Amino acid sequence: MKTMKNRLNIQKLAPKAYEAMYGLENFLTNSELEKLHLELIKIRASQLNGCAFCINMHTKDAITIGETNQRIFLLNAWRETTLFTEEERIILAMTEEITRISEHGLTDETYEKATTLFSEEYISLIIIAVTTINAWNRIAISSRIMV
Repeated sequence: MKTMKNRLNIQKLAPKAYEAMYGLENFLTNSELEKLHLELIKIRASQLNGCAFCINMHTKDAITIGETNQRIFLLNAWRETTLFTEEERIILAMTEEITRISEHGLTDETYEKATTLFSEEYISLIIIAVTTINAWNRIAISSRIMV
């Protein structure tokens, strides 16, 4: 079995970049985006990207704010369960499409469904949240931040 080890500490080597990333996090934390929506975005994108560090962190954060273990366990199969609301399902679809942007990006179908449930401002926050966690995933995976 191959042992993985941390590569470098980007937070220490590029503190201003981390400060900017934390600025996005603070913006999202203090935004109108529901905390549970934000954690679902973070967990699902991290699952898709294979970021163990972020999955670990955000599942704990979600549980702290009242998310259930069952919903977290079924998050990677959200389409096959009735445990997620219509709003959450659209958010999860957006998360997957934006995270997998090279496949087809945010489709018109998903975007149109989102406009029936959310304001343009809320949709903007969802997009920013997905973009931010994808950046964090790439930093954690590339530098091998370990759990």
